[in-house]
Amino acid sequence: MAKRRRSPVPAVTGVADYDRLIAGISELLEQARRATARAVNSVLTATYWDIGRRIVEFEQGGQGRAGYGEATLKRLAADLAPRLGRGFSWRNLFNMRAFYLGWEVGPGAPGRWTARVRAAEAPPGEILQTPSAISPAPVKATAFPLSWSHYVRLLAVDSPGARAFYEDEAVRGGWSFRQLDRQINSQLYERTALSRNKAKVLTEGRKPKPGDAVSPRDEIRDPYVLEFLDLKDEYSETDLEEALIRHLEAFLLELGTGFTFVARQKRLRIDDEWYRIDLLLFHRVLRCLVVIDLKTGKFTHADAGQMSLYLNYAREHMMLPGEGDPVGLILCREKSDAVVRYATGGINAQVFASKYLTRLPDEETLRREILETQRQLEAHARPGGAARPGED
Repeated sequence: MAKRRRSPVPAVTGVADYDRLIAGISELLEQARRATARAVNSVLTATYWDIGRRIVEFEQGGQGRAGYGEATLKRLAADLAPRLGRGFSWRNLFNMRAFYLGWEVGPGAPGRWTARVRAAEAPPGEILQTPSAISPAPVKATAFPLSWSHYVRLLAVDSPGARAFYEDEAVRGGWSFRQLDRQINSQLYERTALSRNKAKVLTEGRKPKPGDAVSPRDEIRDPYVLEFLDLKDEYSETDLEEALIRHLEAFLLELGTGFTFVARQKRLRIDDEWYRIDLLLFHRVLRCLVVIDLKTGKFTHADAGQMSLYLNYAREHMMLPGEGDPVGLILCREKSDAVVRYATGGINAQVFASKYLTRLPDEETLRREILETQRQLEAHARPGGAARPGED
């Protein structure tokens, strides 16, 4: 594979000037992408707040009895999802309703949490109260400084005091969703409240970590944004991982053992958590789904637990009548080794060994393929490296 030659720098400018031009254009595009992601998120969040308002106002014109609100949301989800897309599930509609009831928007002021009665906390039979001093006109897109993912995460915080604390800190510090999620999981609010030196705990807790950063690409590919825009949610975390899973897909399909392609980067939404199945195949002979998950580190019990979650979800929501229980395949890669594990879910171990393993590729074959593919991909990534597997 011929090495690509670098375009010569025009003689009228120096190398330093040209490099500054490249850096300036790159920075400008980065800023534009971030601004685009923020704009989409602002419109999304304001729209969902307004949808929540309309749902509450409709409920207030109804019977106002216990269970009425839940029935309304389920009916709306059944009618709206086929027409408007995946963003209108029962769970997301519930969050929109709770968001309107929990966040007040005043004239010229950004939306913020206020301790009002939420839908889930209303006494049985009580008609929910509409927030006061709210204009019936659609709320402005600039009313909410955080993304919808931020507000969904804040809705899961039970304590009103903690919720207000995390919201204020996220706005003040410009926290990404990852940073907000990490701070809530680490109980920054509780640790600060119990500490004698609150300033020190806050200062230490506010420090960002490398994993908190989110690229413009990740922001615009937030699952909620993709739902809102009704776009496909296929994407990969790294180029190397994407190349590896694509090659393994081709390898499995070419084995001649009965695999057919179903989906790649399949997003699963369980409650308010998002998961991603790297590869979903169907085995025509065994008549079952094969869930394939690629991990970049060592195999752990957490990987097995996550695969069990995938298999249970696939069994409940993806299996068709007459199909067998889904099978999981966990592929773990490291620099010097690879591990392959089959997960059986509810399949009897003896049945799996006698029936499924005679039709599925053995673990050693897959392990060797992962190592060889990884070696070729990493060689290709280096300057002057070899071609990718499958390329001339």
